[in-house]
Amino acid sequence: MNYGMLSNWLLAQAAEGAKPADPPMWTMFAPMVAIVVLFYVLMIAPQRRDQKKRDQLLGGLKKDDRVVTIGGIIGTVANVLPEKNEVVLKVEDNLKIRFRRSAIAEVLSADKADESKPG
Repeated sequence: MNYGMLSNWLLAQAAEGAKPADPPMWTMFAPMVAIVVLFYVLMIAPQRRDQKKRDQLLGGLKKDDRVVTIGGIIGTVANVLPEKNEVVLKVEDNLKIRFRRSAIAEVLSADKADESKPG
């Protein structure tokens, strides 16, 4: 095949104003849309699910629940003050400490509560 003739033909086509067909507009945006969907599925959805669980945990706090704070203090809920967004924990017989509700890391189940008591 004579490549010189092919290049001359291509130059002639370009000179006549013929241009190659443009791809459809959606093909340019498809990769960006795929990245956004992937980002949502891998990052945002799991964070929302975890935040919803945490909100349920903190919203369900009630008196006599055994809890652990983010600082590692284990205590029993003595009082919940929803208007101040605070919780009063009884740590020892004569020791009560006020915490922000958001400082509660987890609520101990009956199994964990029995293990954490000094024996």
